[in-house]
Amino acid sequence: MATSVNSQRKFVTAKPFQCEKCSKQFSKLGHLKAHVRTHTGEKPYKCEDCSRRFSQPGHLTTHIRTHTGEKPYKCEECSRQFTTKSSLKSHIRTHTGEKPYKCEQCSKQFSWSGELKAHMRIHTGEKPYKCEQCSWQFSELGHLKTHVRTHTGEKPYGCEECSRQFTTRGHLKTHMCTHTGEKPYKCEDCSRRFSRSSLLKTHMRTHTGERPYRCEECGSQFSQLSSLRTHMRTHTGEKPYSCVECSKQFGQLGNLNAHMKTHTGEKPYRCEKCSRQFSELGSLRTHMRTHTGEKAYRCEECSKQFVTQGNLKEHMRTHTGEKPYMCEECSRQFRTSGHLKKHIRTHTGEKPYGCKECSRQFSQLGHVKKHMRTHTGEKPYKCEECSREFSEQGHLKRHKQTHGGVKPYKCEECSKQFSRLDGLKEHIRTHTGEKPYRCEECSRQFRTSGHLMRHMKTHKEHRTLVKSKDHMKTDF
Repeated sequence: MATSVNSQRKFVTAKPFQCEKCSKQFSKLGHLKAHVRTHTGEKPYKCEDCSRRFSQPGHLTTHIRTHTGEKPYKCEECSRQFTTKSSLKSHIRTHTGEKPYKCEQCSKQFSWSGELKAHMRIHTGEKPYKCEQCSWQFSELGHLKTHVRTHTGEKPYGCEECSRQFTTRGHLKTHMCTHTGEKPYKCEDCSRRFSRSSLLKTHMRTHTGERPYRCEECGSQFSQLSSLRTHMRTHTGEKPYSCVECSKQFGQLGNLNAHMKTHTGEKPYRCEKCSRQFSELGSLRTHMRTHTGEKAYRCEECSKQFVTQGNLKEHMRTHTGEKPYMCEECSRQFRTSGHLKKHIRTHTGEKPYGCKECSRQFSQLGHVKKHMRTHTGEKPYKCEECSREFSEQGHLKRHKQTHGGVKPYKCEECSKQFSRLDGLKEHIRTHTGEKPYRCEECSRQFRTSGHLMRHMKTHKEHRTLVKSKDHMKTDF
């Protein structure tokens, strides 16, 4: 008879206690009472240290260990200690590799049930945890707790090395790598190492080409969510980052940081090859390619290669014909922002670049460099046919046409052909009568700049003659 009773106790698990709210059944009255508190929200167990309340005594006992530091459960494999037995069980699976919880939707497996529950919300879209401050919703309670700290400003995790505070333990762990130099996450494709798993995941997309984040406005795709958010500001015009010195605003924090160095003059990044210094790390990396000859960005249309992605984007517009930068004064459009800036100076008359030798001012830095060769006599461009040297690349190109006999520029009035575009333009003025070059001495006008320069010499010679006559008078 006793054996029969024992076997019934072993195999029959009666659950006589039922919840009136959700009909869930329990084998013990105490379990039912504890469960009912999930509906009522009652938390009768209070922590004497921080006044936090709990619905179950076991939860309070576990919480108290966060104050005492007690960790009674120890892993025999690595000696790591834990505050709860369940945490130890979950940890042991990192050694055994056991993943007993499987998602029925995608077959992904997990080490503990909490991970599976949180994962299932990816499929259901459920976000049961809501922020009372801003109504943002989250799929995991931990994410909500972390988010709430953005409102409270709480940063409970402190670095023992530099006393810096963080909102999450994960952020603290990542920060600690800056002190230790540890980079535990390794890319299997190129062996590059990272301090965070998220950085490795993002990096892997450079190998796979994956761009999961898509702009709904223009269809552009990005490998990082932050890149998409930054890109969206090009559509909204939002510039949330403002310079304290000059009030200039920026769409990206990195751009503001780089701009601030224009005020401080700071250039912390130095090239080991030539000692040139830069205000941005990206600028140094780009510069290094001038030493290595690396051109990592290739045009799919014509196979031309470029040092920077920005150069490739600008080049692509020569194929697409896109000119996204428009002058507000005359509505003329340009392929690059730099071309637009140069053009705007034709309206404003600004000439910010000055020659150190003769104080002549120029609207473009390239023009100053060309002009300096008139002082130095430098002629870096040499013709391979006749060894003649030129101070400008454009002059060399025009000269080469004299060897080939090519005259691609044709006058529509008289069919005369020219090897140079400026030669055609000068010729056309013989038909139109246009004389755009004017002498400031006598207001006489000329068809070409060369004619004006020859004319100016007549004034110079006249002034010299007058001076010599004056000297002769004074001598007598």
